[in-house]
Amino acid sequence: MTDPVAKLPSELDQLPDRDPEETAEWAASLDAVTKAAGPHRAAYLMRRSLQHAEGAGIALPKLLETDYVNTIPTSAEPAFDGDLEMESKITAWNRWNAAAMVTRGARYGVGGHIATFASAAWLYETGFNHFFRGKEGDGSGDQLYIQGHASPGIYARAFLDGRLSEQQLDNFRQEAGGDGLPSYPHPRRLPWLWEFPTVSMGLGPLSAIYQARFNRYLTNRKIKDTSNSHVWAFLGDGEMDEPESTAALALAAREQLDNLTFVINCNLQRLDGPVRANFRVVQELEGAFRGAGWNVVKTLWGNAWDELFRLDTTGALIRRLREVPDAQFQTYATRDVAYIREHFFGTDPALVELAKLLSDAKIGECFYSSRGGHEARKVYAAYRAALEHKGAPTVILAQTVKGYTLGKGFESKNANHQMKKLSIDEFKGMRELLGLPIPDSAFEDGLVPYGHPGADSPEVRYLQERRAALGGPAPARRVHAVALPEPEERAFKALYKGSGKQEMATTMAFVRLVKDLMRDKETGRRWVPIVPDEARTFGMESLFPSAGIYSPLGQTYEPVDRDQLMYYKEAKDGQILNEGITEAGAMADFIAAASSYATHGETMIPFYIFYSMFGWQRTGDQMWQLADQLGKGFIVGATAGRTTLTGEGLQHADGHSHLIASTNPASLNYDPAFAYEIAVIVKDGLRRMYGPEAEDVFYYLTVYNEPKQQPAMPEGVEEGIVKGLYRFKEGTPSTADAPRIQLLGSGTAIHWVLEAQELLAADWGVTADVWSATSWGELRRDALESDEALLRGEERVPYVTQALSGAPGPVLAVSDWMRAVPDQISQWVEQHWSSLGTDGFGLSDTREGARRHFGVDPQSVVVAALAQLARRGEIPVSKVKEAREKYGM
Repeated sequence: MTDPVAKLPSELDQLPDRDPEETAEWAASLDAVTKAAGPHRAAYLMRRSLQHAEGAGIALPKLLETDYVNTIPTSAEPAFDGDLEMESKITAWNRWNAAAMVTRGARYGVGGHIATFASAAWLYETGFNHFFRGKEGDGSGDQLYIQGHASPGIYARAFLDGRLSEQQLDNFRQEAGGDGLPSYPHPRRLPWLWEFPTVSMGLGPLSAIYQARFNRYLTNRKIKDTSNSHVWAFLGDGEMDEPESTAALALAAREQLDNLTFVINCNLQRLDGPVRANFRVVQELEGAFRGAGWNVVKTLWGNAWDELFRLDTTGALIRRLREVPDAQFQTYATRDVAYIREHFFGTDPALVELAKLLSDAKIGECFYSSRGGHEARKVYAAYRAALEHKGAPTVILAQTVKGYTLGKGFESKNANHQMKKLSIDEFKGMRELLGLPIPDSAFEDGLVPYGHPGADSPEVRYLQERRAALGGPAPARRVHAVALPEPEERAFKALYKGSGKQEMATTMAFVRLVKDLMRDKETGRRWVPIVPDEARTFGMESLFPSAGIYSPLGQTYEPVDRDQLMYYKEAKDGQILNEGITEAGAMADFIAAASSYATHGETMIPFYIFYSMFGWQRTGDQMWQLADQLGKGFIVGATAGRTTLTGEGLQHADGHSHLIASTNPASLNYDPAFAYEIAVIVKDGLRRMYGPEAEDVFYYLTVYNEPKQQPAMPEGVEEGIVKGLYRFKEGTPSTADAPRIQLLGSGTAIHWVLEAQELLAADWGVTADVWSATSWGELRRDALESDEALLRGEERVPYVTQALSGAPGPVLAVSDWMRAVPDQISQWVEQHWSSLGTDGFGLSDTREGARRHFGVDPQSVVVAALAQLARRGEIPVSKVKEAREKYGM
């Protein structure tokens, strides 16, 4: 009977078969092998044939999964370039001190993680001793993305090489006193050591990819030669479930980032239990990375397994390894040898016979400890292979035991991520296992001691000599403080003059300003425009032919719009990073550029422009990462506000990003109303971020897509623009006793407020002064600092209080944001305060319809102003009702 599966249609059915008889012979040969030697032998031959074809350069689909064995067999490992015995001693000290630090900290309830570094110790030590380039040699050194939960091990190593003291280790997670160590890699908290924040899981792998890509960008644009820099990202297998972890794998392969290596610690456990209880995470990750075009190196088994593989003449062992799920394999590591003989080897007669040749000690060694990630030679071979591979990034899948060397109470236990300390007896057992010369008397005070062989010991000398040969300590952050010259004034003057009778949206005003700044002879080349596939939306297509869109391949095709003035131009030295539809990728670009002043000693000025709704709401965690990494630059929320983007509706209507942005202490947030305000803010931002006294801050500007006439800048308003508030247009009283009110507007709302000012005067005899509130956030920041000064006994009046001091009447604040945004400053305003805003979900309508819906249009402002005056008894209450009827509300 014919196999029905063979009749299923295939893509091969669409290709002509030039020799059907030869095809039939190949199929018959495969059938013969299957019948004579079994399906496993047939599958083996097919896999070897495909591997051979790939090696011969024959264009075939790649194998996405290989056997559950090491990519590099023991026989092919390169010679180990070091003193393995000495490195084992160094690793032992680091294991001890990492566990001691966390355990001692448990006295104060500050927590910490022990098991992660215990599993990954050799992954780090091999790199530090042989591969990771420091910053004191040529170039920028390597960039290390350390797995956050492994930070105790990195501190332990810095203690061994003299960069940290015992007191600092004892202040792990106790930073308030000023001499503590942050829980995880936090550059803002420990800026001389950490470069990259990684413990918001998923952001490390994404950022590492874009850092490697930005390194190439700097080289191709001839800013700096980064060809000797390599990016190493240390990740957990559980972390790979985060969508950001795998979001840019294809980009890394597409751009052939062979300056990038992922090292995934596959200890098969996440925070609560197995990463893949019923499956095999290593095989799953291999398929994902191979499918994306990465070079995959599996480092799974230690040398103890070599004997087992030699005895496996039938392939039964490899088949069994391929079918055992991760959770079961973890169980083997916690059970006795009899259990392993029965449940692992006892499932196949061939394995039963193989096990008879193995001692209990050999089986125990294999299943309890012998993993590729725990053996320096295996790790060394994998790292060497990664550096030698060209044309694609490499991922190393290193299998380990979580909690390795911490004892049976820790190793492979589901709860070990939450276990924060070892007992004294467990430490003594660990001491014996590691062979450390720590006497029992060191435990007499009830505390586990730190261990150190001495500053002039062979271990420390070896460690320091290896680091010196590789370019100095690592990890390390170095800042090369080089102030940028101020751009020429003419770029700003163009916006100071206004637009005359021509209408121009503030989005376009910002783009024009940056376009002019990019022409500056001194600083123009340092601008990094970043956009997630919306450049035309924001009027940036004029930058395409002049600045070019970055592509490591240049432009290998003729663009469809080549005959147009503003054609789509890609170039190897292109300046624009057009990321496609990925706000997360664009933000990762921004972070790499924003911290280049420290990473590479090259100050860059990134500006990232996006739909404001898809910035802070969508990638706010990366904004926090940017702040932690001390990044600088301009983040621009375009098409801002809840009523300006006509027709797009709920998911495009941003009325809250300024509220989210206000939670980030490093973000200076502005909502400019006019083009000249943008010019003043950007100019001051360049001074604050890139001047002689550079601050570790970044700017968030919101700009609008609503065309308006842009006025010329009044005299003397620069200080108010920067601080957040100034009086833009004073009202003219119709009578000496006319009621008066102060109207504060930000962004596009200034135009509704100005119209309301006219209506109040013409229809109701009310005088209104109009203020432009360029930054609710900066007004609040200044007020908070004033409150803090009072606690120190210093007299200081907030700027907003000073600016509005003595202004007659109540204050009404209006914006295209939810009311909580302007309400941030209400407690420091001495007048009666009220506000209007766009609380609620956005909706599709005309601008006028949306503004009437939210009650922020000019007529609604008038009614709200009259209501405030009526409450004060300055006008009759009937006037409020009359106004509502007049304006059809």
